[in-house]
Formats: sequence, C-alpha cells, structure tokens
Amino acid sequence: MGTKGPRIGIRHLQTVFLFLCLTFIHIVRLNVGVAIVALTDAESTNPNFPEFSWTEKQKAYILSSFYWGYILTLCPGSFLCRRFGAKITLFVATFGTALFSLITPCCITWGGWWAFCVIRILQGLFQGVIFPCVQEHVALWSPPEERNRLGAFSYTGADCGTVLAMFLSGLIAKSPLGWPGISYVSGTLCIVWCILWTIFGANNAPESRFVTEAECKYIESSLHHNEDFHQRTIPIPWRAICGSVPFLALLVARCAETWGLSTLQAEIPSYLNGVLNMDIQSNAVFSSLPFLTMWLMSYVYLIAADVLLKRKWLSLTAVRKLFNSISFWIPAAALIGIGFLGEEHKDLAIALMTVSVGVNSGATIGSSLNTIDLSPNHAGIIMGVANTISTSISIATPLLVGVIVTDKNERGQWQIVFGIAAIIFFVGNLVFIIWGTAKVQPWDSEDFLKPKDAETCVTKRPPIPEQYMTWTESYTTKAIE
Repeated sequence: MGTKGPRIGIRHLQTVFLFLCLTFIHIVRLNVGVAIVALTDAESTNPNFPEFSWTEKQKAYILSSFYWGYILTLCPGSFLCRRFGAKITLFVATFGTALFSLITPCCITWGGWWAFCVIRILQGLFQGVIFPCVQEHVALWSPPEERNRLGAFSYTGADCGTVLAMFLSGLIAKSPLGWPGISYVSGTLCIVWCILWTIFGANNAPESRFVTEAECKYIESSLHHNEDFHQRTIPIPWRAICGSVPFLALLVARCAETWGLSTLQAEIPSYLNGVLNMDIQSNAVFSSLPFLTMWLMSYVYLIAADVLLKRKWLSLTAVRKLFNSISFWIPAAALIGIGFLGEEHKDLAIALMTVSVGVNSGATIGSSLNTIDLSPNHAGIIMGVANTISTSISIATPLLVGVIVTDKNERGQWQIVFGIAAIIFFVGNLVFIIWGTAKVQPWDSEDFLKPKDAETCVTKRPPIPEQYMTWTESYTTKAIE
C-alpha cells in the first residue's frame, strides 16, 4: 500500500456506483424513444398491450418534456449537494426517477400522452441534480493524480446507459412484458442501486464506514483541506468565478460541444433519411452504432490520457486541450464532409457519422472534467452553471434547423446547418486552447472570501524603500514591523 493507500479501495467502489447511477438514469431518460414506438405501433412489438393514436406533435412533446424539467434543477442541484451531501442528494434523485418510472404505465393508461409528459418533466427535475452531484463527489473522493481516471470512468456510465437503453428497451418491448416492462425494468434497476448506495455510499472518505485508515489519510492529505473542511460551508466567490477567463473559456467550449453534438445526434439521422433516403431510425444497428462507438472510444481516451500523464509526456493542461481538439475538430471536418455526400455514398455517410459521435467522447477528458481542475471545492457549482447554459443550447439548435431546412430533401440547406455546427465546433475549441487551463484557480481557496484584518494588511504590505521615506516614516514603519 505505501503512502498512496491501497491500490484498490473504497474510492474505486464509489466510482463504480457513480458509473452505475449514470448508466441506470440514462436508461430511464432515453428509453422513451423505443417506448413511443411500442405505444403507438403495437404490431411492431407486442400486440397484447394497448395502443395509442398520438400525433407527431404529441410525440415531440413527450420526447422534449424531460428537458423542460431537467434544465430547471441543474443549478439548484449544486446547492443541494453542498447543503446535504452527495449521498442523500443522489439517493433522492435516483429514487424519484425510479418511482415515476414504475408508475408510468398506470399513468399513461389513465391520462394518455399528457400524463406521460408530466411524468417526464418530473423525472427531468429529479435528474437535473445528478451531474453536479457526480462532479462534487468525484472531487471529494479522488486524489488529484487519480482524478482523471476515476472521473472519466464515472462519466462513461452515460455512454453505457445510452447503448443499453436502445438494446434493452427493444428486447423488453417485444417480450411478454411489453411496453410497460420498459418502465418496470428501468425503475427496478434504479431501486436496486438506491439500496446498495444507502449501504456503501458516503459523502467523503472520513464519513465512510468501510474505508481503511490508510486510504482515508491518502485521500484527505492529497486534497490539502483544512481540518474543519467537512464541517463548514465554503462561500461561493461568484464575482471571481464569473470574471475568470479560464471558466469563461470552459463555458464557451461546453456550449460549442452541446451545439455540435446535438447536431450530430439529432439532425444527421434526419439528413440521412431526407437526402440519402435512408430509414436509419428503424434500424437498431445503425441508430445505436455511433453510441456504442462513443462508449468504447471513451475507454481508449481514458487509457491514453492515463499513459500520457503517468509518463509525464504531457501536462494535464496539454492533455485537456489535445483531447478536446480531437473531439471537436475531427467531428467538425466530418460534418462538412457528410454535407457533400450523395445517395450513392450511404456507407461512407454512416461511417462518418459513427466516427464523429465516437470521437466526440474525448470531450469528457477534454473540457467536461476541467471544472474539477479549476476548482475542486466548487466543482458542482461550476458544473451546474455550465450545464444550465449549455443545455439551453440544445433547445435552440433544432429551432435554427427548422428555420434553415424547409425541405429535408434539399442538400444545400443541410450544408448550411452542418457548416454552422462545424464553425462553432472549431471556434469553441480554439477559445479553449488559447484561454483554457487545468490549473487550480485562486478563487478555489477555502479562505478566498475571508476578510483580511488590519494587522494582516499592515504586515503583508510590500516594504517601502528607505530612500523614499522621511526619518519619521522610516522609524514608524520599523516600529510596526
């Protein structure tokens, strides 16, 4: 074990729980796409369950309603986590998600599509607090030299959940459980997680019943906290954060990623259908392949970053900027390339789409984890603010596409959409390269907002050269010193 604590310890178990939490809540979040197909076309899945005649507009409301609630609790989630700790906040968020998932079939049967919308809004409200909590928990449990590895692994749960939501939901819908089984299985997974989290979860190492003394000492000493750190609330230096150039650069990068990724995920399938005459949404392999690639690529990035940092080939700042550049600029080039492909190049279009989404997973190690770099003590707050602003971008993207693309079969209109996304990808990363950093900021200090008393001000002022002082001033200054 040595001074670094056990090689495998409770900090790794906490990371596994964060991974599973993100996996299960993403299954609940994303299974709605398959569920709607089963609900409105019973013959395609299991005809033994009720079928609903919902319009395309009503389906769109159901699909988007989750984010109406989600965006409202991103910032409050940061404060809840700081006030009550990650353990109780994550438990309540996941349990609430599970509860509404379990009652979804009953509510749909009773209230139809609008009841489904209400359920999705409430699930969004609960899930909005989860990512700030994950960020805060990673900051408190991971020593700086392991933070990149543990944090990146935690976030791969989102990619895993995306893939499993597509595969499992389809299998369940065709099984004897039918479309209600999608909600029941998803909710049950979250309930099981909550039970285990209650037993093994802990806000920090000193609170854990299972952590060894060596591991606890290793984690706490590496974080350089004051002795009473876990017993007090650190005031948030809002003015310093909002005026911080590295934070603003991170915010620009996060917004650029959201715009580009929403274009990749939401609009390319429509382009492939309209311009290339491909019904990609009905093919489970093609629709899930980009996300499977994203999940697998996230581990490639994780291992590569670990090697670069362990062997000290690159600094942490350089790793962040390198991986972010790969994740932004390759998809930017692919977006432009896809816009010039004709119907005879369907295979190449699918390959470019898969590569673009897969390569973009490096943004987790690039800019997503940068919030902890800048401020471990305020990581959840920064994540909440950044995610609130960047999530609003995903609402604006389809609106702009709706204005530009009046004919989904017109390739020239889609080229404008992809060109805008490519430019935003490029500029967003360029800003991050120039002004971004992985260095802890001065406003992260626990005593940053602590008022300085008069004595401190006097003793810490720079000395005045004697040739610029009168005899009286020189005598007085020396007496004070």
